[in-house]
Amino acid sequence: MNVLALYDIHGNVDALEAVLADPRAAGPDAVVVGGDAVPGPFCRATLDRLERLAAPVHWVRGNGEREVAEAVGGEAPPREDQARWTAAVTAAELGDEAARALGALPLTRELDGVLYCHATPRSDEEILTRLSPPDAWAEALAGAGAAVVVAGHTHQQDDRVVEGLRFVNAGSVGLPYEGDGAARWLWVADGVPERRRTAYDSVAAGRRMLREGGWPDARSIEAALVEPVEAIVVTRLFEERARQS
Repeated sequence: MNVLALYDIHGNVDALEAVLADPRAAGPDAVVVGGDAVPGPFCRATLDRLERLAAPVHWVRGNGEREVAEAVGGEAPPREDQARWTAAVTAAELGDEAARALGALPLTRELDGVLYCHATPRSDEEILTRLSPPDAWAEALAGAGAAVVVAGHTHQQDDRVVEGLRFVNAGSVGLPYEGDGAARWLWVADGVPERRRTAYDSVAAGRRMLREGGWPDARSIEAALVEPVEAIVVTRLFEERARQS
C-alpha cells in the first residue's frame, strides 16, 4: 500500500498543489492529512482541494482543527493572541458547521501498520523536537501500540528510533521551518516512510498568503517562506516552549 502523508498545510494551497504535482506523489492508494490543514489564509480552497483527491483521504485532528472548532460561537479574541485569532478567522471563513466538524476528527489513525497522529499519540499539541531529551521521547511514545508512528506539528522533519519504535516527523507542507521554504511530506510504501521535499516558489506563495489572504500571522509566514530562518533557531524556540509546558 502506498500512502501520501500531508501534514501542516496551514492553508498554503500553492504548496499543496506543488506537492500534488510532484511525480513522486502520484497515484497513492490513500492519503493521510495529518492535522493542521487549517488554520490558514486559503483554508476553504485547501480543504476543497483535499476533498477532490482521487484516493481515499484519512483525516487526523491537529491542534489547529481543534482550535478552529473551539472558536465557533466564541467571543472575538484579542489580536495579540495569534492562535485564537487565526482560529477565529478560519472558523468565520469555513462557517460553523464545517468548523465544528474539524473538531470531531480522530486523534490518531492506523493504516497499513502505521500509526498516524498530529503531535504524539496522546496529544494534538505535545512538542517533541530534534533537541528533546530521550526520556521525553520515551514517555510521549509509551504505549503507542505500533512499530511505526508518523507525526508532524513542529514543522520539521525527523526520523529516529525510540525504544524500538520508529518515529518519523513528516514535516510541513505549507509552513516548513527548515530554512529553505520547500514543502515537506512523506511517501509511505508498505508501512515504510520516506521523507520527501518539493521545491517550488515558496517566496511568492508566502507573499500571496500575506497579500491576498490578508493573514494576520505574518511572522510565521515570513520565517517559513519569505525569509526563511535557520532551522535550529526554530528548534530551540520550540524546545524552550516544551520545557515550559
